[in-house]
Amino acid sequence: MVIAKARAVDGPDKPFREAEIKRRDLDSHDVLIEIKYAGICHSDIHTAYGEWGPVDYPLVPGHEIAGIVTAVGPHVTKYKVGDRVGVGCMVDSCGECENCRKGEEQYCLEGNIQTYAGVDKYGEPTQGGYSTHIVVQENFVLSIPDSIELDAAAPLLCAGITTYSPLNHWGAGPGKKVAVIGMGGLGHMAVQIAHAMGAEVTVLSRTLNKKEDGLQLGASHYYATSDLETFEKLAGSFDLIINTVSAKIDLDAYLGLLTLDGALVNVGAPAEPLAVNVFSLIGHRRSFAGSLIGGIRETQEMLDFCAEHNLAPMIEVISADQIDEAYERVLASDVKYRFVIDTSTI
Repeated sequence: MVIAKARAVDGPDKPFREAEIKRRDLDSHDVLIEIKYAGICHSDIHTAYGEWGPVDYPLVPGHEIAGIVTAVGPHVTKYKVGDRVGVGCMVDSCGECENCRKGEEQYCLEGNIQTYAGVDKYGEPTQGGYSTHIVVQENFVLSIPDSIELDAAAPLLCAGITTYSPLNHWGAGPGKKVAVIGMGGLGHMAVQIAHAMGAEVTVLSRTLNKKEDGLQLGASHYYATSDLETFEKLAGSFDLIINTVSAKIDLDAYLGLLTLDGALVNVGAPAEPLAVNVFSLIGHRRSFAGSLIGGIRETQEMLDFCAEHNLAPMIEVISADQIDEAYERVLASDVKYRFVIDTSTI
C-alpha cells in the first residue's frame, strides 16, 4: 500500500487542505503511477462544490492526470516502469456490457467507475489526481506520446477527449462548417482539433476578448454572442456546433444557426436544466445531442492525433497552494486556458 500526499476538500464551502490517502496494493493488472501533473477541470469545481448532487467528503478531485509508471502488477503487459502515462475521467468499467465491448466504456451500462467521487470494485471510494500517486487497472491507463510534454498532456485526458469525441463522431472534416461555443478550457481545444481535422471553424464567444487567440489556434471566424446581430448574420450556417460552456444558454437561438440536418452537441454540463422549443428542431431536421468524454481506445487515438498535429492546450502551471484561487479564477473566466497543478508541490 502506498500513502500518497494529496489536497482534499471537506465540503462545498471549505478550502483545500493537505491530506494523506491510501492507494491500494497492486492487483495483478494494476499500475502504480507517480503523478507529475493534474489539470483542473470545471467538473472538479462542480463536484467539490456539491453542485451535481451529494458528495462523500473528504474529496480529492482531479481526472486530468499525467505521470510516470513506478510499479506494475505481475500480469501487466501494456506498461513498464518508466513509461509516460495518463489517466482520464474513469478508472474501470464492467468490461462485459455491449457498450464496453464496443470500446465505449464511458457509456458502460453498469456505470463506469469515475476517477474520483466514485466507488471502485473493492468497495472503496475513488480519489483523484490532486495527489502524488494513483493505482489504476492497466486497461484504463493511456500512453502519452513522447512529443507531448507531461504538463500539457494532463488536460488532454478530459478537455482533449471531451471535444475530440463529438467532433470525430459527427464527422468534422473538410467541407464541414463547425462552430464552437465558448473559448475556455474545452473550447480552445475544440478549435484546434476541428481545424486539424480540416473543418472551417468559427468561435462563438460572449465577447471578442479572446479573438486573437482563437484565430491563432485555427478559427477562421470569431463572433461575439452578446451582439444580437450575430444570430441574424449566421442563421443556418453550421453543420455542427459544439457547446463547451457550463452555463445556461438560449438553445433555441443557437439551434437557429444550424443548417439542414445540423447538430448542436452539448459537452458543457451546467448544473441547471436547459430548455428547448421543439420547433427549433423539427423545422430543419436539426438535432440537439450530448457527448460524454470518450472510450479508452478513442482517448488514445486523440492523444496520438494531438501528437501528430502538434496540438496542445494553453496552460498555466500552479502550485498546490493555489488551487482555491484557481477555482475562483476559473469561475471568473480568468484563465488562458487550463490550470495544471505541479504535484511536486503537494
